[in-house]
Amino acid sequence: MEVFDEIYKRYWDRIFRLCMGYVNDHNLAQDLTQETFISVWKQLPKFRNESSVGTWVFRIASNNCLRQIEKQNRFPKGQLPSNLVEEKQTNIEPQIQFLYKCIAELPEIDRIIISLELEDVKQAEIASIVGLSEANIRVKIHRIKEKLTQKFTSNER
Repeated sequence: MEVFDEIYKRYWDRIFRLCMGYVNDHNLAQDLTQETFISVWKQLPKFRNESSVGTWVFRIASNNCLRQIEKQNRFPKGQLPSNLVEEKQTNIEPQIQFLYKCIAELPEIDRIIISLELEDVKQAEIASIVGLSEANIRVKIHRIKEKLTQKFTSNER
């Protein structure tokens, strides 16, 4: 129980931001974060320390996000009835909101890589989580940052 509480306190914010990077939807990111920690709770007795706890938790979160994206692709969102107005996130700074929007437009694998990078996860751990070589991760991070920088500079004009 104490171990789970420690993991929850240490990783909740980071996992939430990771999920936001994937889905760019505050409520859905909260749901995915909760699902992640439900999985962590259930699987904690089976955790064998073959990787760090952080790598393990991020891998669970990444898999949850990928499943959610697959679900969304299979069942596209319907339009809201015209009398309902979609609520926007008001408590997030506009630049951060724009960053999440830009990240959400990236291909799936790039989303997970940059979201983990933004959480200061070591590149070796990112490689382990996504199943690519560390060298490939370095190249991808560089290219993703270039894409995001281009989007930010074109948005400022």
